[in-house]
Amino acid sequence: MEMYLFTFIVASVLITPLALKTFCPFFWMDLLYCRDLLLILLTYVWRRRRRPFFFVLDRFFEQTAANPDKTFIVFENEKYTYSDADRISNQAANALQALPGFQAGDTVALFMGNEPAFAFTWLALTKLGSPVSFLNQNIRSRSLLHCFSCCRARVLIAASELKEAVEDVLPYLLEQGVTVLLLSKHCDIPGMDSFLDKVEAAPDRPLPVSLRSHVSLKSPAVYIYTSGTTGLPKAAVVNQNRLLTVLAALSSNGVRPDDVVYLNLPLYHTAGFFIGFIGSIETGSTIFLKRKFSASQFWDDCRRHNVTVVQYIGEVLRYLCCTPKSENDKKHKVRLAIGNGVRAEVWREFLDRFGNIEVREFYASTEGNVGFVNYAGKIGAIGRVNFFHRKLFPYTLIQYDLERDEPVRDVNGLCVESPKGEVGLLVSKVTGIAPFVGYVQNEKQTEKKRLRNVLKKGDLYFNSGDLMRIDSDNFIYFQDRLGDTFRWKGENVATTEVSDILTMSGCLKEANVYGVRVPGNAGHEGRIGMAAVTLREGEQFDGTRIYNHMVSHLPSYAQPRFIRIRSVMEVTGTFKQMKLKLVEEGFDPALVQDPLYILDDREKSYTPMTAQLYSRIASGSLRL
Repeated sequence: MEMYLFTFIVASVLITPLALKTFCPFFWMDLLYCRDLLLILLTYVWRRRRRPFFFVLDRFFEQTAANPDKTFIVFENEKYTYSDADRISNQAANALQALPGFQAGDTVALFMGNEPAFAFTWLALTKLGSPVSFLNQNIRSRSLLHCFSCCRARVLIAASELKEAVEDVLPYLLEQGVTVLLLSKHCDIPGMDSFLDKVEAAPDRPLPVSLRSHVSLKSPAVYIYTSGTTGLPKAAVVNQNRLLTVLAALSSNGVRPDDVVYLNLPLYHTAGFFIGFIGSIETGSTIFLKRKFSASQFWDDCRRHNVTVVQYIGEVLRYLCCTPKSENDKKHKVRLAIGNGVRAEVWREFLDRFGNIEVREFYASTEGNVGFVNYAGKIGAIGRVNFFHRKLFPYTLIQYDLERDEPVRDVNGLCVESPKGEVGLLVSKVTGIAPFVGYVQNEKQTEKKRLRNVLKKGDLYFNSGDLMRIDSDNFIYFQDRLGDTFRWKGENVATTEVSDILTMSGCLKEANVYGVRVPGNAGHEGRIGMAAVTLREGEQFDGTRIYNHMVSHLPSYAQPRFIRIRSVMEVTGTFKQMKLKLVEEGFDPALVQDPLYILDDREKSYTPMTAQLYSRIASGSLRL
């Protein structure tokens, strides 16, 4: 009997790992991820319960006390230690306090690009207990006034190179009693004052904790704006509790204290501020700060500054893959790439060309209350469905009617969950640890993101606006965004899929796919596919080649019926393609100044679009 028992135990020990590998290949990865989730939760709860309140600033103080002489930010030819950042931010805070009319706690707008002053000024304002509004350095006139007005800021601090943009709206700002400061030592414009000279002259004494005694976990910390790809940007409220959650989550993102993080994404945006800046404060790592992304300088920068961690978003990795190949492509110290929005074929090409780099793809949004991490490294996936994660942050995929632009509901008025393998809208339950705060002064847009009576009467979910799919192995994939996906001839068309296939045709560099209304709506329901494209260097538009590629890879309803050739593709500061103006112009040759083509099945090619063809389509004599 004992021999049988012994044999059974030995066999179990030997067979169990093999069985797990065969039938549950991701068991250990799932287990480690659950451990990380538990540690994140414990860290968050412990910090949340601390009194006085513990904020990101307190984590910065901890890092400064532990490693005062460690390099915090490298920028061009300058280096700043953690203690330098503490000292300079003290000076900036004291300079602000000395301004007539300014009070600690007043909301301040930052209008600047990537430079150390952005980080130091944010730390200064945090020490004063002031919420900070991050303005995109690329916005002008109406958009600039809209974004500034959203958060009722009393002070605007602008980079010196943005002086002219501020001048354009200065009369309005002065009329509202706004204090306008320029990050320069001299300013001769009436109504605008220099600030850099005041910072350098200010004492570097620490700020009293009492100045931020009014700040609680529900207090707004920063206002971050959506990209505005389809209209004016919306200001998402990021409160202190959200920053605390981010801080805890970033403790397990794979970054170590000895890492050098390459930060070239905009600090005014979630990715650059959260992952690059706040993440480095959490881990105590060093930031190599770049004014803006440059594909041609990227790897030389990495080699020169011993970069070990890089960030990406959207098309960044594809831009890197499009640079000329070099013998040095794999000669670098980069071990980890963190970001979101990389396509599967680009992911593979990036690894093949630049070496064994761990790509940690994740999914999150500025205002959202759920996120995923692809901890298993499955190419193309944004994450993996996990029981423990789903219990902490309840979410589901629901069926969505694109034609009616609303969720599908059953006879009881509840949403219908999407079966595994089918595309559905990601919605996440609003809870105490997964709240949705909304947008500033925009209750209409805030309410559009709230979805009620989802799985039971009275429940409340956050509407991500993103269409997802979960496969049989429980990996989750981003499919498209509502507004990007359109419906034509009774079928749903995913713009990202069509864009991917277009760029694989050979002569095209980029493709921005969208749906447009057919003029006159002469029997044409929904929106027909159109693409704005750019050509590869040295290539010409080959209508026959692209036609053959389209009909070989896409069903007829998904094939872009119109193509316009652009010299440059307009994108946001985080490389999201702009669609609104393109959609408005449609395929009317009178409005579109670019070369314009129509899919011609008789010629088996894309042929030039003419005013006569447009007239026939509008009248209904030419059916699409």
